Amino acid sequence: MSRSWERMVERNSKKINKQRKKEGKPSVAAKTQQGDRYLGRNYIFPILLVLLMAFYAISFSPWKNKIQQDTTMFWVTLGCYALLAAFYFLRRPYLAITRDTLETRRFSGYKRLNPAEIRKIVLQPGYVVIEPLKGANWVFSRMINRYPLSRMGERLTVFAELHRIELEVKAK
Repeated sequence: MSRSWERMVERNSKKINKQRKKEGKPSVAAKTQQGDRYLGRNYIFPILLVLLMAFYAISFSPWKNKIQQDTTMFWVTLGCYALLAAFYFLRRPYLAITRDTLETRRFSGYKRLNPAEIRKIVLQPGYVVIEPLKGANWVFSRMINRYPLSRMGERLTVFAELHRIELEVKAK
């Protein structure tokens, strides 16, 4: 379908969904962009936070010395580090590839790239690098975030061919 046709279908489905909502009927399933989502697992940063907790616990060790102060804040701090480590472990990084966008989540929020904003895609053993025209490169690593790079590489190859984006495949 052409993009103008897709926009027209989306506009009409919104109109029909509004009417159906007023009538009390369930909405027609809105057309969502079908895409592939490749999940990783962040484990480096949580391990560093747990090691930092262990360092604080060993170096300050409030249970050894007779401390005249209340140690509640110490334990609250360690608990916050543990919660932060669990948060980063459970919040899985991802790369979503739809028909005409790439999307991921960074520290500063969700990032999306259109094909016109991508300079090139580099596939190399252990890494996938997406180089945008503006900003820093998006690097997806097998070692750091446990991404399924072989499947990501196949899908990015199709994406690059579809949108005529430069694709560089490096071997060892």
